[in-house]
Amino acid sequence: MSLPEGDAQPRDDARKTADAVARRSYGKLVAFLAARTRDVAAAEDALSEAFASALADWPLKGCPENPEGWLLTVARRKVIDMYRGRRRHEIAGEQLRVLAEGLDDAATNAKIPDQRLALMFACGHPAIDAGVRAPLILQVVLGLDAKTIASAFLTSPAAMGKRLGRAKDKIRQAGIPFSVPERGELPGRLDTVLDAIYAAFTEGWTDPGGTDVARRDLTEEAMFLARLVTELLPTEPEALGLLALMLHAEARRHARRSRHGDYVPIAEQDPALWDSQMIDEAEALLRHASAVDSIGRYQLEGALQSAHVYRCRTGHANWAEVVQLYDALFALVGSPVVAINRALAIAEVHGASAALDAMQEAAADGRLAEYQPYWAARAELLAKTGAHAEARHAYEIAIGLERDASVRRFLQQRQSALAP
Repeated sequence: MSLPEGDAQPRDDARKTADAVARRSYGKLVAFLAARTRDVAAAEDALSEAFASALADWPLKGCPENPEGWLLTVARRKVIDMYRGRRRHEIAGEQLRVLAEGLDDAATNAKIPDQRLALMFACGHPAIDAGVRAPLILQVVLGLDAKTIASAFLTSPAAMGKRLGRAKDKIRQAGIPFSVPERGELPGRLDTVLDAIYAAFTEGWTDPGGTDVARRDLTEEAMFLARLVTELLPTEPEALGLLALMLHAEARRHARRSRHGDYVPIAEQDPALWDSQMIDEAEALLRHASAVDSIGRYQLEGALQSAHVYRCRTGHANWAEVVQLYDALFALVGSPVVAINRALAIAEVHGASAALDAMQEAAADGRLAEYQPYWAARAELLAKTGAHAEARHAYEIAIGLERDASVRRFLQQRQSALAP
């Protein structure tokens, strides 16, 4: 069956609608299904088939009035068939009936509760390997693929895919409950949830112009989830610190590109283009967080963003304070990424040679071989010491690793400016 040639535009519109609903509803529907089955893999499989059906049916029959409900209805049938066919001896008929009716009511009435936060905390359960908790959230709640997640955590897609599969098996086998844990259990899980939200925001942030719809949606989703956590835990300083950090970054989005689309580093941005309302909210959150006698990664990162904003707005060189904040952050997390940014701050206080010495330990981390910011930072520091040949080589690697065309042009200009 096919539509007449003149109906190509409606068909394209239906495909776009199906794609948009798939992006925006994925985490919500996975969470809803998985909360009832406690089987993340089954929920994902059922939704994948539902999305495939949408892409096939909607261009021919038109988008349904309630697309989320339509997707849930199809996924519900897939889940029930899956359980009947594969787990007939494990689930009693009464359980299947309750599951079917519960999913059917939600789909029919369009009352699909948002259980993403519960799913995120389930993924942070102590029975799941600590190293895969945040990546698991990124995949099952936010729909990122293993390749993208692997890049965010500096590992290979194949290794990440295996770890994610094992984690989903663990959830099913252990019968991990999909609920926000009691307050006493939160400290052991909150860090994982915050790490996943920030990783999602960072991935979305790689499209500063907001032209990539999927990444723009991801940024908005991460901001929404961060606010959701602060509403759940309004006195948790790290949740407040993360939201402040994200607001500071988002406030500068429109200043990161010139009128011609060229990349503009923070030192060269026009503060008048920043979103003052977002910055004010971020500062208020940091003050609120500081009132609690506890310090953590996201409060420090938020404080660093605040320090950069203060310097750019006032012209006051506060690099010594920035180095102190990076010292505290590095002592807390020991991240090679933090070491790179710390080295760049050290260069402003003690010079490029001292910065290169400070970055030596991080340079031994094999994961940085494919990490663009490391090579860009190394190139900048080498150029300042006069080691132009080495700097040119480092820029070459950074340019090859960069995905953003405007950032590549920026790096190429820096490379071209080096003396022969």
